[in-house]
Amino acid sequence: MTAAASHPTDLPASLVEMTAEHVRATVLSGALAPGERVGEEALCARLGISRAPVREALRRLAEQGLVEHLPRRGYRVVVWSAHDIVELFEVRRALEQSALTAALPSADLRLERVRAALGDLTTADLRKDWVARDDAHRRFHVEIVALAGNRQLNLVYEQILVKLQLAMARNLREETEVGARREGVRRHQELLAALESNDPLRAEAALRAHGEQTYLKLGIR
Repeated sequence: MTAAASHPTDLPASLVEMTAEHVRATVLSGALAPGERVGEEALCARLGISRAPVREALRRLAEQGLVEHLPRRGYRVVVWSAHDIVELFEVRRALEQSALTAALPSADLRLERVRAALGDLTTADLRKDWVARDDAHRRFHVEIVALAGNRQLNLVYEQILVKLQLAMARNLREETEVGARREGVRRHQELLAALESNDPLRAEAALRAHGEQTYLKLGIR
């Protein structure tokens, strides 16, 4: 009897996850630019694995918005226009401001998860672990929005972050290149301090001054 064709769920999870993490780190580090092709054969050779886990990893990354599939041409790093990125940052800020309005002031304000994310961001920054720093950075903002206790707001916000992850990662890299790496940590410390004040006006002012786009070079096509 001929063996059944391998289904994505039959693939070793470790191989798929390893491949996905490798591609993700390559994309977020800037080693692969927006629009650049992600070659399946090159990944197979570099990682020493078959094509099946590579294809499944790329499929998952496409669902996460990091790469996109082009019919008969394979995968490439996702491309956003500069105008799209500016609009997405505006939507993100509006959602964060809405969350702060709903969350503050609060007699039971819980900031443990926000503090933990900032701690991870600071540690990753000191270690110059850019992928971990990018993860902690996004989690910091996710936890701020979660303070509102609105599940639908969380879902919408996370969809915006998926689309912005390349631009946000690029922001962090630009801070490093211009020698202002520690400035990024300081901005997030100031935002946390404003939240700790439990004052909605102070928190919203800190959010407006957060300066997420300061180092964004709108060279993404």
